[in-house]
Amino acid sequence: MIAEQQAHLLRHQEQLARHEQLLVERDQLLKQRDRETHLLELTIAKLKFEIARLKRMQFGRSSEQLGDQIAQMELLLEDLETGVAHIVSEPVAITLRRVAHRKPLPDHLPREEHILEPACQCPACGGAMQKIGEDVSETLEIIPERFKVIRTIRPKLSCMKCDTIVQEPAPSRPIPRGFAGPGLLAHVLVSKYADHLPLYRQSEIYEREGVELSRSTLADWVGQASRLLEPLIDRLGRYVMAAEKLHGDDTPVPVLEPGRGSTKTGRLWAYVRDDRPAGSTDPPAVWFRYSPDRKGERPRTHLKSFHGVLQADGYAGFEKLYEEGRIVEAACWAHARRKFFEVHEHKPSPIAAEALERIGALYGIESTIRGKMPEDRCDVRQQQAGQLLDDLRGWLQATLTQLSAKSELAGAIRYSLGRWPALTRYRDDGRLEIDNNAVERELRAVALGRKNYLFAGSDAGGERAAAMYSLINTAKLNGLDPEAYLREVLAKIAEHPINQVDQLLPWMLQPESAQDERLAA
Repeated sequence: MIAEQQAHLLRHQEQLARHEQLLVERDQLLKQRDRETHLLELTIAKLKFEIARLKRMQFGRSSEQLGDQIAQMELLLEDLETGVAHIVSEPVAITLRRVAHRKPLPDHLPREEHILEPACQCPACGGAMQKIGEDVSETLEIIPERFKVIRTIRPKLSCMKCDTIVQEPAPSRPIPRGFAGPGLLAHVLVSKYADHLPLYRQSEIYEREGVELSRSTLADWVGQASRLLEPLIDRLGRYVMAAEKLHGDDTPVPVLEPGRGSTKTGRLWAYVRDDRPAGSTDPPAVWFRYSPDRKGERPRTHLKSFHGVLQADGYAGFEKLYEEGRIVEAACWAHARRKFFEVHEHKPSPIAAEALERIGALYGIESTIRGKMPEDRCDVRQQQAGQLLDDLRGWLQATLTQLSAKSELAGAIRYSLGRWPALTRYRDDGRLEIDNNAVERELRAVALGRKNYLFAGSDAGGERAAAMYSLINTAKLNGLDPEAYLREVLAKIAEHPINQVDQLLPWMLQPESAQDERLAA
């Protein structure tokens, strides 16, 4: 008996020690978070001061240069404020409450009341209920071209028999204690990442509507929304990597370097799963990843769980993946064709023109088999494209001997001949495409954003952009309005079971607005 008591006491002491250790680790985490947040807030305050100073100086001969400098600082400030929201919204063992002095929502906006009436009979004893009060909360929502305020009224009923008080629970919000509705959050995200409208410009637009939403408020929403969507984006990535064949490519993204006033070149990588041209009914999807450089280790990290065929350009960083054997290379005829096109565009050449004509014949065959099953595509390619490819290779080899080794045309020919096994792999595998245009189409959105707002505000901003591009572009691939899709997701995800997050993927969740449009049609 004494031995059992001693053993029990020992277990109790060990449990107390573990709890004490957990408390110490929690305190350390909170202190680290406080330090990070404090440093970011100091930087934000400094940037705000500098922006205000530059705006006072903006008139004169150098106003255009100062305007560009202010725009750069506005974007950096936007990313820093979003980063603070992202850090603070990360769950910890205790609740972190941010003190905010928020203005009431504008009175001039129309109100739409949703009354959540509880049952008329007491759930405890069945007695009659009487109203003793109500709680009213407001969320700011947006519909096309105008704002509105949704008033959620929850009457309190008291049982006249046993004094039991009943009230419907408050609906969940995407951002705890925030007044932004899911539609407004979706609108801000799509405006920033699909329409390439920076937050400070959105703030100016909303102000014209009589709604004061500062850039820092919008940045806070973006940071917390991106944190909320992380499990869904992670699941989307696992779906893409489970494919047998992927399209992969990357594009440069200028990124501001805080404290230096200059930019560096980051990269956005896109991996597309889309087998619809080969008759598949699997939903298409794209997964974007950000990296601060273009080292070969980046795609190796992204593709560590992928086994199959990678259709990509001739980037040297992919070579180690092919050498390992778990990933097979398939090259892109669009890249090969582009090299001949550039030569011909610069200086018309009969040789380049013939190369373009021969490659065009290969594309003509593809137009007849798009959407057919892999076996049928393979049969047609072997019968019709096989001889064309053999003839093209012989012609390229013979032509190369007649050209100067240093000419651009010789370089274009060497590129094709050097990648010949990968360029012709599509002929014998009906799952593959003739080119990598599936991923290049997805990267056009990034190119447009790069043209509109020039750069990302930080590495963390690049990562958030990659995440949002993934959801928005995948929604588009599945024929959905990305804003309607995100509105539906943000309305549900806060209370959605984490082990059922698949139900919120674009092809699983049909936005109510899209359903209403189909019914109306």
